[in-house]
Amino acid sequence: MKKQITLVTGLICSHIAFAIAPIGVQVTNLETGTPATQMSVELEAQQNNAWVKIGEGTTDEKGRLDTLYPNTKPSLDKGIYKVTFKTGDWFKNKNQRAFYAEIPIIFVIDGSTDHYQIPLNISQYGYSTYKAID
Repeated sequence: MKKQITLVTGLICSHIAFAIAPIGVQVTNLETGTPATQMSVELEAQQNNAWVKIGEGTTDEKGRLDTLYPNTKPSLDKGIYKVTFKTGDWFKNKNQRAFYAEIPIIFVIDGSTDHYQIPLNISQYGYSTYKAID
């Protein structure tokens, strides 16, 4: 009985975690040290040598967006993905000039984990990113 409860609990938790955020982003404004809220972001998957949009949204009050990957898909598909941050529009809405109109980040989902977090640190004239471990 104990093994069954543990198994069911583990399955429920893994499905909840997957449903929430198999691919997430977080954007921080390096000039202010604050989250970059209300930034538009798109997620595309490479299919047959073409990019196909599979998700989009805007960052929340913490600079996060965890709903890019379609929740209708039963599992996180391996492959090449591109997340594009609409930084030019974001800075323009703040009456600031920016050098980068968009920041595309192309990455590989290899199946080594159920969650991929992609942070982006931005300023008007530069950015940095890395693969985060949540």
